[in-house]
Amino acid sequence: MDSAVSDPRPLRVALLGAGVVGGAVARLLTEHADDMAARVGARLEITGIAVRRSGRDRSDLGVDPALFTTDADELVTRADVVVEVIGGIEPARSLILRAMEHGASVVTANKALLAEDGPALYAAAAGYGVDLYYEAAVAGAIPLLRPLRESLAGDEVRKVLGIVNGTTNYVLDKMDTTGAGFDDAVEQAQALGYAEADPTADVEGFDAAAKAAILASLAFHTRVSGTDVYREGITEVTAADVAAAREMDAVVKLLAICERGDKGVSVRVHPAMIPRSHPLAGVREAFNAVFVEADAAGQLMFYGKGAGGDPTASAVLGDLVAVARHRVGGGLGPGESSYADLPVLTMGDAQTRYHISLDVEDRSGVLAQVAAAFADHDVSIETVRQHLVAAADGESARANLIIVTHTASDAALSSTVERLRTLDVVRGVNSVMRVEGS
Repeated sequence: MDSAVSDPRPLRVALLGAGVVGGAVARLLTEHADDMAARVGARLEITGIAVRRSGRDRSDLGVDPALFTTDADELVTRADVVVEVIGGIEPARSLILRAMEHGASVVTANKALLAEDGPALYAAAAGYGVDLYYEAAVAGAIPLLRPLRESLAGDEVRKVLGIVNGTTNYVLDKMDTTGAGFDDAVEQAQALGYAEADPTADVEGFDAAAKAAILASLAFHTRVSGTDVYREGITEVTAADVAAAREMDAVVKLLAICERGDKGVSVRVHPAMIPRSHPLAGVREAFNAVFVEADAAGQLMFYGKGAGGDPTASAVLGDLVAVARHRVGGGLGPGESSYADLPVLTMGDAQTRYHISLDVEDRSGVLAQVAAAFADHDVSIETVRQHLVAAADGESARANLIIVTHTASDAALSSTVERLRTLDVVRGVNSVMRVEGS
């Protein structure tokens, strides 16, 4: 055995949280202790596992019951590496800062905290001379953040486009493939453990927005917080929207879109129609996939399980090995890179396309008035389809007008829709959805 592995002083690992992810980390770290030691150059010893309540049966994790403690504050002061998988803002933030103050490097899966207070954590890590790694914060097992932070450090990333929330992807997939309604699809996701009892963070896009902030910050070397991200969830997506996408040979996905343009960076999360020919359209169930476009590397795609105990634990352990190697051999991994300091644009400046469904009068001159509304806002129409709608007795003839635009600023597109609502010939705007990926 390598002499470094037999070092009498193993690295002390404190684990904060023993839930789905924390439990998987503890179990895998115990099961693969010898292999981990060989990879690191020293043994990794769990020095304690912080839990909210003591006395619960956790024998399935295969660790010494004496390791469990409710005193997280004390635990982080006697560790070389702290793994934080409790989530939320507090007490996670205070515990991470306390760990760093006492010289511990940190591995975290906490996307909400990184999106809200990342710069302060990066600054603390730099100030105390420790590592802060967080691969598991975005897209579970998929190796995504390290390629952005390290492998593409010599390239210029232009766009990151992806599905980063498994719950919403499962729901939209079921609405498309089985015809399930939104509520029924959410219930299915909950029954399978893909969605929480309260799915708000997922279906309203908060989870994806936090991940988009992290992705944009790394890709564009610019500080982007969760509040900078334009966010729309999927609660307003209807069966009619899914059917309309199908008519276009497209599917509806909740997308995280991070783009670098001449004026700055645009970061947004919202449902959008994408062509079935696009690789993201084929991402099924609760899987995640992310496209990265860079000047020299071109298009890259990362695909895999975006959530779950073992997949997320895989990313945590990958970070743990990297951080532990630094503790053994010296040095630190890359810290925050925000030198570009690009302006973060508003949603109105984002470039996108719209799919618009209108209920209109079926008579001459209607299309001309509708087209004039688009022209007045410098929005070009790509396609128009019209379907006659059966009118009730005594009603004038009606039609459903489906319009897909060319690319324009979201502000111009939104203003166009508001103008359409005021036209006498438009009975109603049935739906509006963005179109991406073509």
